Amino acid sequence: MSKRDYYDVLGVSRDASQAEIKKAYRKLAIKYHPDKNPDNKDAEEKFKEAAEAYEVLSNPEKRSRYDQFGHAGVGGAAGGGFSGGGMSMEDIFNHFGDIFGGHFGFGSGSFGGNPFGGSTRRRHVNRGSNLRVRVKLTLSEMAHGVEKKIKLKKYVPCPACNGTGAEKGSQPVTCPTCHGTGQVTRVTNTFLGQMQTSSTCPQCGGEGQIITHKCPVCQGHGIVKSEEVVTINIPAGVNDGMQLSMSGKGNAAAHGGIPGDLIVLIEEIPHPDLKRDGNNLLYDLYVSFPDAALGTSVDVPTVDGKARIKLSAGTQGGKVLRLKGKGLPDVNGYGRGDLLVNVNIWTPRSLTHEEKRILEKLRDSSNFKPSPTSKDKSYFDRMREFFS
Repeated sequence: MSKRDYYDVLGVSRDASQAEIKKAYRKLAIKYHPDKNPDNKDAEEKFKEAAEAYEVLSNPEKRSRYDQFGHAGVGGAAGGGFSGGGMSMEDIFNHFGDIFGGHFGFGSGSFGGNPFGGSTRRRHVNRGSNLRVRVKLTLSEMAHGVEKKIKLKKYVPCPACNGTGAEKGSQPVTCPTCHGTGQVTRVTNTFLGQMQTSSTCPQCGGEGQIITHKCPVCQGHGIVKSEEVVTINIPAGVNDGMQLSMSGKGNAAAHGGIPGDLIVLIEEIPHPDLKRDGNNLLYDLYVSFPDAALGTSVDVPTVDGKARIKLSAGTQGGKVLRLKGKGLPDVNGYGRGDLLVNVNIWTPRSLTHEEKRILEKLRDSSNFKPSPTSKDKSYFDRMREFFS
């Protein structure tokens, strides 16, 4: 099932400001919040869909990639765990809970904690760092899409403690200083009266829990350095320099927090004959003067092999032939480009005595003398007409 446009999901225009995007998301999230729609799967999916759209459009970098490349720019068209589709309800609350202010009270059913802030602050949730990897692709791989398996050195949850950081058989305990809130509140007497301030708990670092018996493998961090093979599904039609984002495939976070993302940078391997221009492919074809004058059939390269084209008798140098649909697909599924073949007349550098005699005889023929009325249009005029 194809994803809906993120701007349509939030009901905003493509030039909407960040304030408008935030306001639209808050309205939808309150409308479809699980507390207001218990056991309503449709409302839950709309709640997740709105959060996915907001995750992208509220981030200037992701929004720029989405505006340029659509869902594939943020991984939505690629499948296989790219940004957005893998968000759980807990991820949404941890990411965007504070956007609701005090609309919902403490606690949110089975999700626990104080997901929407209000007067009680959320505990600090660790987040793993992002990883970046460069993937080189041939034109053929870009045209058809490809699955790549890459071995990454990254932080993963500690297998000995399942990422908690606590020694096996023990559990983290509630911080006695902040009582699990991750925040400490201080009241100061001033000449204006009492002033209340909140700050991160210095004992637990805002996590609300303390590890009393640390795991001997990870030393209480909950993460260890390891290698992991990640499968990346590259969609057809990606461009050189395009970035895809795989949600949750970056470094694991300490103490079971939210893992970072894997940013995939696409790099094109130059083709020996074809050049890319958007979704079109360009090829320079060189033919001899006799073939151009008499006409011939020649093979030209494509991303799928070769294609045979016919040159009419009297073909002029600079003529551009279009092979419909022989280019690259659009990454958002909007059709396919063409293969543009630019015909060049090849002139030999050296001639035999007999060849010179034949050409000198042809040169004296009136049929081989260009005239103002038969003068061909310039290359730029032909290209302008071709694309108009």
